[in-house]
Amino acid sequence: MADHYETLGVSKDASAAEIKSSYRKLARKYHPDVNPGHEDEFKAISLAYDVLSDSEKRRNYDMGGGENGQSGFPAGGGFGGFGDIFETFFGGGGGSAGGPMPRTQRGKDALVGVNIDLETAAFGGNIDLDVATAVVCDTCSGAGTQQGTSVETCTLCHGAGSVQRMTRTLLGQMVTNQTCNSCHGFGTVIPNPCLNCQGDGRVRKQRTMKIRIPAGVSDGTRIQLSSQGEVGPGGGPAGDLFVEVMVARHEVFQRDGDNLRASVSVPMTAAALGASIPFDTFDGSQELSIEPGIQSGTVVKLPGLGATRLRSETRGDLLITVDVVTPDKLDDAQKDLLSQLAKLREEETPRAQITTQNRGMFSRMREKFAGR
Repeated sequence: MADHYETLGVSKDASAAEIKSSYRKLARKYHPDVNPGHEDEFKAISLAYDVLSDSEKRRNYDMGGGENGQSGFPAGGGFGGFGDIFETFFGGGGGSAGGPMPRTQRGKDALVGVNIDLETAAFGGNIDLDVATAVVCDTCSGAGTQQGTSVETCTLCHGAGSVQRMTRTLLGQMVTNQTCNSCHGFGTVIPNPCLNCQGDGRVRKQRTMKIRIPAGVSDGTRIQLSSQGEVGPGGGPAGDLFVEVMVARHEVFQRDGDNLRASVSVPMTAAALGASIPFDTFDGSQELSIEPGIQSGTVVKLPGLGATRLRSETRGDLLITVDVVTPDKLDDAQKDLLSQLAKLREEETPRAQITTQNRGMFSRMREKFAGR
């Protein structure tokens, strides 16, 4: 069993953030849509993240649980190999006294990543998703046999899926049940397997799906699509498909929960005199009101123009930070005008005003009694 920590390239005391960061980097590298031929690596990375990102599963895994992070003793043996003893005496896996395994089984769940832009994440939308997965073989319709043939009862186990073996032990002769080597526990064999799927009843195929991204998703959100995963052996029912959303950076807006943030630069004159500036948003052009005397760093709020809240129709706000730009290249006429302004405002020789952020109670009392 592969070590999940080694798979993700993190230490055993790695934080949740480190695990998530490493997973995303590896998932982008080995995603089948980006780097075909690395499906096994992608599955191993996804399994490792599924276990280590869940605190309960990670705890069980660190205590010796199975690779899926299930609770219990280590696979194949707590208490000095109890699992091995049980398998030896009563048969392990495949057919047993309970009967043969069915050839038709449910498919595995699948996890894929999808990159979307900020606008789709904030407001939702339909996207096309290319998925390489197992589908029912269209040659045999999932039966696994060539046309005109069928499965046959195993002649070794006579359909039981298991055979009895006589073994000598310190306690004497013991009769054990073991999975039939001829039919591998199914109780039946396929003498003439389908040439397209080699008897599995399914084949791997690239398919394009149109999926709906709900409004308000964020980076790391997983969307579950029931019965859209891998078709099971023997043409069995499909598992579920989980789509993990990865939101690309936007050149103007940043996500802050349900709010969107942006910055705008305004000239010093507009900041002093006030202005109305057109600002392009996801809802079209809006008038941004710059109040006279606005200071650099002031946040102007445009209510209701933020991201949609997940599973809701309400929206956050658009928060725009104002950056006042001081001119650094002035001609003589401009310098003269600014000098006149400084003279009118008696600011020809400005004095620094120190603002105390945290004044103690006794300092405030002194200022009060001093008449300041």
